[in-house]
Amino acid sequence: MVLGMVSTNTWFLMNEENKELLIIDPADETERIQVKISQMGGIPRAVLLTHGHFDHMMAAGDLRKTYHIPVYAYESEKALLENPGANLSGAWSSPHVLTADQWVKEGEELNLAGMKLQVFHTPGHTAGSCCYYLQEEKVLFSGDTLFAGSVGRTDFPTSSTRDIRESLHRLLEELPEETRVCPGHNEETTIGYEKRYNPFA
Repeated sequence: MVLGMVSTNTWFLMNEENKELLIIDPADETERIQVKISQMGGIPRAVLLTHGHFDHMMAAGDLRKTYHIPVYAYESEKALLENPGANLSGAWSSPHVLTADQWVKEGEELNLAGMKLQVFHTPGHTAGSCCYYLQEEKVLFSGDTLFAGSVGRTDFPTSSTRDIRESLHRLLEELPEETRVCPGHNEETTIGYEKRYNPFA
């Protein structure tokens, strides 16, 4: 679903065998997300955040409360999530803060909803940005690290142009070319396409 004031991609990852569901970057509009979950027949098990900017987490607290599920985020994103100035909510909307229930680390393998996801720490857009890689299906949820033909902005608190270039190169080098990339904004792409055409590569 494309949600919120800056058109953020909220992703729903459901295990077709047991209907257990992961919600990635719940941008805003909690009621619309709940309707979507109901339509899918999903059983929510966790919220995963790729980073702490307001447009990727505004609905996370409500979903946690409604479904009694944990929120996951990268360990070095704690300070940004808890600071309305740093997470940009203070400037773009009403001040908003969030604390995760589980802090993930580089290389960690998450076993959630009967699926395995690998955590890639990909600093640059924020210091605690990360990507989640669904290994068996070769799908990467890249947040605002990697877009189709671009990368995330690096003029925000804790951003780094050098870091995001290094993160981009790492993803392009380590993941198979057929990997489907599901970004935080705009359309999908593949690792192979970005290797050839992303100007930041």
